[in-house]
Amino acid sequence: MTAFDANWSLLTPEMVLGALALLVFTIDFMTGIHGKKPFIGKLSVISLLVTAVVVIFMKGNGGQIADLYFVDSFAMYFKLIILIGVAMVIMISMNYLDRNEEVYQGEYYSILLFATLGAMIMVSSADLVTLFIGLEILSISSYVLAGFKKHNRHSTEAAIKYVILGGTASAFILYGMSFLYGLTGSTSLVEIGQAAPTLFADYTVIMTISLIFMLVGFGFKISIVPFHMWAPDVYEGAPTPITAFLSVVSKIAGFAIVLRVFIYGFIEVHEEWTMIIAVLAAVSMILGNAIALTQKNTKRLMAYSGIAQAGYLLVPIAALPIIGAFSLNAIIFYSIAYLMMTLGAFAVITLVTEDAGTTELSSFAGLFKRAPYLAIAMTVFLVSLAGLPLTAGFFGKAQIFIGAAMADMLWLAIIMIVMSVVSFVYYFGFIKQMFMVEPKANDEELKVPASINAVVTVALAVTIILGILPNLVLDLFNNLNWFSFL
Repeated sequence: MTAFDANWSLLTPEMVLGALALLVFTIDFMTGIHGKKPFIGKLSVISLLVTAVVVIFMKGNGGQIADLYFVDSFAMYFKLIILIGVAMVIMISMNYLDRNEEVYQGEYYSILLFATLGAMIMVSSADLVTLFIGLEILSISSYVLAGFKKHNRHSTEAAIKYVILGGTASAFILYGMSFLYGLTGSTSLVEIGQAAPTLFADYTVIMTISLIFMLVGFGFKISIVPFHMWAPDVYEGAPTPITAFLSVVSKIAGFAIVLRVFIYGFIEVHEEWTMIIAVLAAVSMILGNAIALTQKNTKRLMAYSGIAQAGYLLVPIAALPIIGAFSLNAIIFYSIAYLMMTLGAFAVITLVTEDAGTTELSSFAGLFKRAPYLAIAMTVFLVSLAGLPLTAGFFGKAQIFIGAAMADMLWLAIIMIVMSVVSFVYYFGFIKQMFMVEPKANDEELKVPASINAVVTVALAVTIILGILPNLVLDLFNNLNWFSFL
């Protein structure tokens, strides 16, 4: 296929978002550097929603550009999850940026849009080159966003650590990819997947090294044990809305590309990696939850909670070669649930910690008396993260548990249940502060900005609705063919 033969219309959502990101950057530049610019944030949200509408309209025009770019149901749903997630992050950011005038608003929003563009390229990529380009657009944007409070020592430290360790992870991924290219002469995951059984038989050591190197790199991007060392420090130092972005949107995009790589490139040799993934899932769940029990800082606590959540999402990947589409349904459902309950929680965390001037757990003291709606909503989000009944998190974890049992990984399912119970202990720390501790003497009623209120309300509604009526989404997924061969 030549460039003239390719159906470039499949890239319409990405082109639209790229153009709108440049427009946001240009408008910001033309209206001056300093000052509050709430219209830039609103324009960014509109840009994401417009792109989401384009993605939906592209549903009937799916296809592929050679073997390097696929527009299928898998890509469409992950793109919608990412776009909605970033829109919610920007809405959380509006009040935050008004309180922190040192952050240049236009640059902040436009870089978030470019990060989203990188994530969208990632989830459709079936070629090592386009995959790496999307990954680096997302990664470099994330490095900048983590250090956006440049006069804050913790933010600068977070950015430096993130750049060094993120660059190392990218080097691991690229080195692993180089082995695949050297053996196959192709960067197409489809061609690599076709050749994988023969290559593992003839070049077992090299292929194993390649697989491990790529797994290490991707493991860093999705912050699983033992590649999680960057997450607590970066989450603590980054601006709180960016912590939400890294914890949810960036992580979900990382899981999407891991799925694409392993399904297209290594599904025929799944016996080589399923047990590795299962062990990493178990260790991530255990260590993430265990260390979270000792945390008193809300952002570090959510960092370790995110590591444990990554472990839950790894379980259906380990089971995928055996139960196929059921695992994909579970991953997509839990991704939606995780997006809503975590961003809802971060919306509350952002407002409360900024008002208190500290990110310690004690900042939530007496929240029920200061803002009853926020306290109740936060409780629902925490209960959902713990996987208790009548929440989206419960049914998401139930799907993952069933899938693990179907794949004869009952030991992994048991670990998942035990760790979910353990997680409620540290989530209860928030609940205790909100309902059982009196507010400080000088604390007044907490005023909730419209943007934060909107994010919390949407997240709360989806978390409850999917908890009571999960089949609204699951029935839709059951009628989809995520990939042509599943």
